[in-house]
Amino acid sequence: MSEAVDALATPILEVSPVASADRISSMDVLRGAALLGIAIMNIVFSALPMAADWNPKVSGGSTGINLAAFFFQYVLCDGKMRGIFSIMFGAGSYYLVMRGAKRGAGIEAVEVYYRRTLWLMLFGMAHAYLIWHGDILYPYALLGLILFPLHRANPRSLLIGAGIGVLVMTGWSVRQGFKLQETHRLAMEAEKVTAANKPLTDDQKEAKESWEQRRKYFNPSADDLKKERAMYSGSYFNLVAKRAGKVMEWHSEPFYMSGWDMFVMMLIGIAFAKTGVLAASRSFGFYTRMMMAGYAIGLPIGGAAAWLAWKQGFEPTQTVFVFSTYQAARVAMTLGHMSALLLLCKADWLPELRKRLAAVGQTALSNYIAHSLIYGFVFYGYGLNQFDKLQRHQLYFVVLGMWLFSLAASPIWLAHFRFGPLEWCWRSLTYWKRQPFRIQVDAVAASVPEGLQA
Repeated sequence: MSEAVDALATPILEVSPVASADRISSMDVLRGAALLGIAIMNIVFSALPMAADWNPKVSGGSTGINLAAFFFQYVLCDGKMRGIFSIMFGAGSYYLVMRGAKRGAGIEAVEVYYRRTLWLMLFGMAHAYLIWHGDILYPYALLGLILFPLHRANPRSLLIGAGIGVLVMTGWSVRQGFKLQETHRLAMEAEKVTAANKPLTDDQKEAKESWEQRRKYFNPSADDLKKERAMYSGSYFNLVAKRAGKVMEWHSEPFYMSGWDMFVMMLIGIAFAKTGVLAASRSFGFYTRMMMAGYAIGLPIGGAAAWLAWKQGFEPTQTVFVFSTYQAARVAMTLGHMSALLLLCKADWLPELRKRLAAVGQTALSNYIAHSLIYGFVFYGYGLNQFDKLQRHQLYFVVLGMWLFSLAASPIWLAHFRFGPLEWCWRSLTYWKRQPFRIQVDAVAASVPEGLQA
């Protein structure tokens, strides 16, 4: 079997963090690449009004190089990098539990799993409220609470479940499209009734209020945009206070339908962990076929959707159906990107780049939070105050700087420390025991006879 399974079989006396020698390097590379790729979407979500994330006409530019940047983001990256990251989360949860079970930890393995998940939830809440509203840690932790019993499912069942999930989400998106059109129709009727000085029905009142909320998201007015800019240009505490309402709204609906796309990929992650796919232990032909199939499906679907949305002028009652293809394209492209990276690992190409990506992957939590701090410093009022002041393509110069920072700093950090700073904190809390941190301290401790160690 793969080296990953061999590592699980090594007997020790208690549950402990995975040793460096037991890490699966291809998974670290995947996690690191996904984390850097996520910044391509998060930078738009951080630096421009929320509606610009899907509608480039709102802000940031919608012609020329800016339109090309939107197509690049939507077709190649949007949801795909998060997809790889979600696969890694599912696989990581499986390896954590199975490693403990193989080493005879028993119930302690379950305790460690849920402590790890609940601490992640707290980290996510602090991140969302205090640093950046686009947090992914909190929903990951919520989904992690229901992942545990699925670790025993066979890979076929997990993949079938993921496929059903994609179909359900696609159907839900189509249903929401029809619902949005009906809401728009009733809202337009309500405007006519109001203009005629006639009373509105309850349905018309509800539709009018609902459409107004949708309009602010899909096509905000100049006044809406002015208010959003003002929120991000204020002081730190002013931003935290105003952001709290939106975060509370999102957290009150933790399993909203769009959040299930992460769960689907987590199921795929567990299945791929069980079958050795993520350890790059399958054949070159296997990864090549999966890569080609993923791109053959995802590229034309995603490209056609972006083109149609542009041709329709990003009009919400039309593009809502165009973007219902999102899930199919997202999953296919995720598998394509993942397979390409695993081929890179299997063929032992670009070793220096893979080493740096793996270092980013090993310190993913610390890098993720560091990126959020950079968003705040560059774009918000308590920093450089550049919110909605850069064109869409210019945002990627900031992303490039973040990539260079992570790729340079992560290997240097790991040359001196076992974990990233937040990984060390998370592991210490998870295992309810302060973990060794500096590498040289570990080396000295290892050289002391066991009977003399504290």
